[in-house]
Amino acid sequence: MTASPATLAPAGLPPARRASAGQPGHRIHRGLDGLNFFLADVRDGLGPYLAIYLLAVRGPEQGWNPATIGLVMTIAGIAGLLAQTPAGALIDRSRNKRAIVIAAAIAVTLSCVVLPFVSSFYAVAATQSVAGIAGAIFPPALAAITLGVVGPKAFARRIGRNEAFNHAGNAVSAALAAGTAIFFGPIVVFWIMALLAVASIGATLLIPAKAIDDDVARGLDHAEAADDTPDAAQPSGLQALLSHRPLLIFAVLMALFHLANAAMLPTVGQQLTQVVGEAHATSLIAVCIVAAQCVMVPVAMLAATQAERWGRKPVFLCAFGVLALRGLLYTFSDSPYWLLGVQLLDGVGAGIFGALFPVVVADLTRGTGRFNVSQGAIATAQGVGAALSATLAGSIVFGAGYSAAFLTLGAIAAIGFLGYLFAMPETKDHAGG
Repeated sequence: MTASPATLAPAGLPPARRASAGQPGHRIHRGLDGLNFFLADVRDGLGPYLAIYLLAVRGPEQGWNPATIGLVMTIAGIAGLLAQTPAGALIDRSRNKRAIVIAAAIAVTLSCVVLPFVSSFYAVAATQSVAGIAGAIFPPALAAITLGVVGPKAFARRIGRNEAFNHAGNAVSAALAAGTAIFFGPIVVFWIMALLAVASIGATLLIPAKAIDDDVARGLDHAEAADDTPDAAQPSGLQALLSHRPLLIFAVLMALFHLANAAMLPTVGQQLTQVVGEAHATSLIAVCIVAAQCVMVPVAMLAATQAERWGRKPVFLCAFGVLALRGLLYTFSDSPYWLLGVQLLDGVGAGIFGALFPVVVADLTRGTGRFNVSQGAIATAQGVGAALSATLAGSIVFGAGYSAAFLTLGAIAAIGFLGYLFAMPETKDHAGG
């Protein structure tokens, strides 16, 4: 029988202290692995499958065209964006994080499974907005549970493992959807999501509630927690950023990263459509997404390991550098094989980003109790950058062509690289303030 966390270290220590004195039990690690693997697809809702379903099954005869579908996705995206900071604050305050994750997984799944039974624009927009709001819960909740279980010293390595399982889950679910949709049509995505949600609930329950130290999970050490109460005033996300200069710098840099990165894959898809046609472009992009996710698995593990050895800064600089290089390399050829090969570099940049983003936030907020609300505030900044990215790239493509768009996005990444190099401190041994 697997030992419980309480048997792994002297009795009387809080869970995160026990985790630093001994390692969490195998059951807990399996729970974290499964939670990240199964939630990989659930946390994003239907994503690109929404457009496919509404166009293929509903179609223009029911009032669904690219414009109305785009509007629904925009509404859902805004809802999710606005929920980021409140979601972080909720996780900071919560003493039952497992229940919140389970409730969010159920909400996302129900909002998607009900879609075949609703037809009006407003009903579809409402269901997808619920999915967007619930999906905002998962990133801070998973990071908080992990920090509360393993403690700050083991956090970086465990987050790298989390990201590896997350990317593996994305790759497997995408491949499963692609294979089964051939036989059952777009509707199969709904049932896959339901199965993954049930599996994620089971994985959540593998992590005992007592194994999560709620004070450490929000960035407090127990010395600070002794003087803190659950009802103490909690700053807003904006206040948390403005009162902490390195955190504000990091938020700006993360917005630049997403401003440069978010539009690259959609722009490649548009260019491929012109080169090979719509049908082949869809298949090629699907293959590319799966391949990039596979690249992210080892990169996330390696990034977490090297961040402990070298520090966070040099590894994060690699992410910005690779992103800038992608923007440049796209301009060399419009061959589908070249474009898809360059797109694999997304696995490097995104793998590093996913592994280190919560680690740097945890470094900067250690001892403050603001870990999750700060994550939410920075995620909001990222969302703004991502939202502006598509508009910027589309405008440049329309006015000056694809090469100019890629070079502009690459230049933004290069600015982010320089900003991180000269303005962002190393955070490995930083004490939050």
